[in-house]
Amino acid sequence: MKLKLPRDQFLSTVRVGDKGQIVIPKEVRDLFEIEPGDSLLLMADKKRGIAIVGFDGMMDFMDESLRQGRAAQKEGEQP
Repeated sequence: MKLKLPRDQFLSTVRVGDKGQIVIPKEVRDLFEIEPGDSLLLMADKKRGIAIVGFDGMMDFMDESLRQGRAAQKEGEQP
């Protein structure tokens, strides 16, 4: 089932196959420029659901978060 949404949004149902796989619809792959061989990060929370995000962007975010956390920790250690 597909609904008409603005160009930068997409809503559809997907079916889980026998091996637990889902197909990311072509429109979504095109929208996010997902290519074969790309890495995606799947995050799951029992209460909040499942999210799939681009791995490269998430790694940059995580690196920066860790860097800022280390800097804040060092500031807290100084007398």
